[in-house]
Amino acid sequence: MSELRLYDAMAREKRDFVPADPGRVTMYVCGPTVYGRAHVGNFRPEVVFDVLGRVLRHRFGANALVHARNITDVDDKIMAAAEREGVAPSAVASRYEAAYAEDAAALGVVPPTLAPRATEHIGQMIALIERLIAAGHAYEAAGHALFHVPSDPDYGVLSRRDREAMLAGARVEVAPYKRDPADFVLWKPSAPGVIGWESPWGRGRPGWHLECSAMIGAHLGETIDIHGGGIDLQFPHHENELAQSRCAHRGVPLARYWLHNGFLNMGEMAKMSKSLGNVATVPELLAAGHRGETIRLALLSAQYRQPLAWTEALLVQSKATLDRLYRAAGDAPSAEPDAGVLDALDDDLNTPLALARLAAIEDAGGIRASAALLGLLGGSADGWFQGGAEDAGAIEAAIVARLDARKRRDFAEADRIRADLAEHGILLEDGAGGTTWRRA
Repeated sequence: MSELRLYDAMAREKRDFVPADPGRVTMYVCGPTVYGRAHVGNFRPEVVFDVLGRVLRHRFGANALVHARNITDVDDKIMAAAEREGVAPSAVASRYEAAYAEDAAALGVVPPTLAPRATEHIGQMIALIERLIAAGHAYEAAGHALFHVPSDPDYGVLSRRDREAMLAGARVEVAPYKRDPADFVLWKPSAPGVIGWESPWGRGRPGWHLECSAMIGAHLGETIDIHGGGIDLQFPHHENELAQSRCAHRGVPLARYWLHNGFLNMGEMAKMSKSLGNVATVPELLAAGHRGETIRLALLSAQYRQPLAWTEALLVQSKATLDRLYRAAGDAPSAEPDAGVLDALDDDLNTPLALARLAAIEDAGGIRASAALLGLLGGSADGWFQGGAEDAGAIEAAIVARLDARKRRDFAEADRIRADLAEHGILLEDGAGGTTWRRA
């Protein structure tokens, strides 16, 4: 077995992945702020780190991975949405948390081991702020608690930006109560009637960066193996997480490997983003006739660190790739995963190379095992190869039965079989070389 190598954003190079404890591999991936329906770009990290999770479980054991993905359920955007609807913030958060889980499942994503919510960890956040203040890394001002960036000489080690770039990238709020313009909020006051909790600094709510540090410490430990998320989170979110955790925990690192996936771009436009209005949601794509596994494969069609242009052509190509794999897989029993596919994934999750090698496998059992294990096609034990009339073996059997019916000149039965397959999204194409099938 080849070594698993991952690109560590801190080291700026690929490194052999060696967990602190092979029996308990820890991975934390930043999750959604649940104020609206997530777009498909939000699910690129879900699918990417789902594949990484499968690779880690294959390598270290089915129960070795502890994968946490947080839910930000207290945020100004949630509060604004709740005010517009005239409901409690918790109602908005619960609705869109459920929607997020539903969309992730449609893409074959295995639920994380843990999905902690910010509102369930207020006590841990307050305790973390108190440690930072006691150590001289944070201070209270005007009902706020703020992290004092100049107190941390290693601030910026992850993103490697100079001070001017950090101030611009963080979009810092100019406030008279700050000791330094780069200081960021750990706790902020809540007005009467606004969601909040009692704290030593008054009634308020946590800053966004604080929650991840608190939940990682509560569930995974002071130092985890892998911290993941989108490249847009590297600064300021991950930089701030890293600083507050390191300063609260006697200088120990927050994570041993930092992984970031690239943007999903809407065609040639800028990154897919709600603020730009150039988004597509999973339900919209499903309603347009695209299958969950097609969307999943499209998200894996580029190496995860690279930007990915989201186009109709990409979806069409991904569907064609799936159809070829389904036809090749047939109903052969699963075999051991192909070594070439595994090697590709071991090279920093090189999914394009893995898919190319998967397509080149002649043994159908190898296709099934590799695709299922690596999560390239879905989430069940045999990936997306099973499911009644959609099972590739059942499809081929139906084609043979239709051919027999036509030989007997029982055209009514032949037409019934074709119609039954079409009802399940399987289209037959008769040609000189025989009958082939594809998904609608």
